[in-house]
Amino acid sequence: MHTLNIPEGRRHDLACLGRLAVDLYAQQIGSRLEDATSFSRYLGGSSANIAFGAARLGLRAAMISRVGDEQMGRFLVEALQREGCDVSQVQVDAQRLTALVLLGIKDRDTFPLLFYRENCADMALDAARIDGDFIAQCRALLITGTHLSTPTVQAASVAALDHAARHGVLRVLDIDYRPVLWGLTQRGEGANRFVPDAAVTGRLQAMLPRFDLLIGTEEEFLIAGGVPGDLMASLRAVRGVTAAAMVVKLGAAGCCFIPGAVPRRIDDAPTVRGERVEVLNVLGAGDAFAAGLLAGLLRGQGFEAAARLANACGAIVVSRHACSAAMPTPAELDHWFGGSRNPKVDADTRLAHLHRTTAARAQWPSPAVLAFDHRAQFAELAREAGTDESRLPRLKQLLVDATARVEQSHALQGRVGVLIDGSYGSDALAAATGRGWWVGRPVELPLSRPLRFDGTLSIGSQLAQWPIEQTVKCLVYYHPDDPAPLRLEQESRLGELWEATRASGHELLLELIPPADKLPAEDTDNARDAVVLRSVERLYNLGFRPEWWKLSPMAPAAWDRLAQLVAERDPQCRGVVILGLNQPLAQLVRGFAAATNPIVKGFMVGRTLWVVPGLRWLRQEIDDEALVGEVAGHFAELVEAWDGSHP
Repeated sequence: MHTLNIPEGRRHDLACLGRLAVDLYAQQIGSRLEDATSFSRYLGGSSANIAFGAARLGLRAAMISRVGDEQMGRFLVEALQREGCDVSQVQVDAQRLTALVLLGIKDRDTFPLLFYRENCADMALDAARIDGDFIAQCRALLITGTHLSTPTVQAASVAALDHAARHGVLRVLDIDYRPVLWGLTQRGEGANRFVPDAAVTGRLQAMLPRFDLLIGTEEEFLIAGGVPGDLMASLRAVRGVTAAAMVVKLGAAGCCFIPGAVPRRIDDAPTVRGERVEVLNVLGAGDAFAAGLLAGLLRGQGFEAAARLANACGAIVVSRHACSAAMPTPAELDHWFGGSRNPKVDADTRLAHLHRTTAARAQWPSPAVLAFDHRAQFAELAREAGTDESRLPRLKQLLVDATARVEQSHALQGRVGVLIDGSYGSDALAAATGRGWWVGRPVELPLSRPLRFDGTLSIGSQLAQWPIEQTVKCLVYYHPDDPAPLRLEQESRLGELWEATRASGHELLLELIPPADKLPAEDTDNARDAVVLRSVERLYNLGFRPEWWKLSPMAPAAWDRLAQLVAERDPQCRGVVILGLNQPLAQLVRGFAAATNPIVKGFMVGRTLWVVPGLRWLRQEIDDEALVGEVAGHFAELVEAWDGSHP
């Protein structure tokens, strides 16, 4: 069996050179692209998808490309960084815009595709800025075929390949043939995957000797070999110009490996059968395949094991809407190969949950959150002060300022957060979003029982307008022993919210408060703990797995029981945060001291911190600065108490 020479002991496993673009995918499945009305945005471009997917699978991946000096270029760089990709070799172009792709999904065989690549940034990749020292620290270099299509990008590719050859780096070509990007079709025919062209074949064959491994579909090897309609003759023509090993992708049939002489029939080549899934979107499947294949090979696996991984990655991605964002995580692949997956990928709730919770996401190890999402309580505060509610938005903006002050004074970057509503707090919410804070936003109608959503009968439509970084917070007054009609209605509303957040991608925080009229007068604290535990268990039984739980302080034994329950039902849960319920600071501090179980991550407290100074401000007894200082002082005291009891 052919063995690829892959160096060890390098800083990076894989560098990918080529397209780096924004993908806009129509959300209307079954629509012509002409009739699409909304689009989802993803990182795209074949090389970027491979780098992204490889990083998600745990490789030390890097990207070599070019973006515009604008918002979409920064979006792409940030998306790669979040996934763990090295972006030090992504050039920034001051004149050109970042590339753009539009895709429609008409049916399982029709994917209208438009490439906006006229003089785009990644096609201006500067050969003089290809860093040989960087490539020398890579084990493998992958280039995609589009970056052989014009003199500028071919020069950059040759420069990178020359550096790779000098340093013994494995050189990989994903042929990635797009006739429209070679100028062979009308611009609206981006979905066309094959047009024979002798000039393209000649240019590819001139480059093939520079590579150690070639990856392509049957059509892509037809253009590389130059014998239209005859795959085996094309493969032999490719073998005539290069000794590179070849991996031929066969669609649903899997893939085969040709390390040496080309066999008489494709069936005679070592073949790993593909996975059977229902196709939603074929775009990106080949990129996922390449990421999986290289992840296996670079970890020392043989072709069969690496190809099984590659086929699974491709199968998962074709069943999802996106390319890069659809790439599986190692936890998903463990489930995929574990023997318990649903044959219908889109119906596998476990796979979907792992995809949400095990992909790269912002970490909040110890959130300290100032909560002022209250609406009824702020209205009551204005009435008590004898002032108009029109002053409440300004009050909430000042609470953002208080939060920022404590962020700076107590070095809470990466920990600080706010809970803000979208009514009185709309301006404050806008000010808090986009600055690296944890941001939560309520959906419940204040004090509603049964649960109602505030301002909408369609929670899914509302979430479509929310920034993705805003966590959906829902307070529900819930008791598992409520009368059946009430309990079922509560659970039905929670089900609507659960499905809406799964579709929108927002994280969900459930705040559970047992109704006071359902608790016995005696032994109230213990009774409340028991009800909370039963409530959490009941909601897990119904299939709800929120990212966060928000609960009132409990006894240490109750926290231990909750931690065990969460570990059994949802190990990916981010954890629990403690709510305040307007308790005195001293009482909250005692609750913090009892919450030492690691399941309790932090706190989200509001009225305890701002009710008194807020009332004085509304009465014009103190000015803006005094309000901010007083609330910041209370918040800082709580942060210090938490950190003191959770070293």
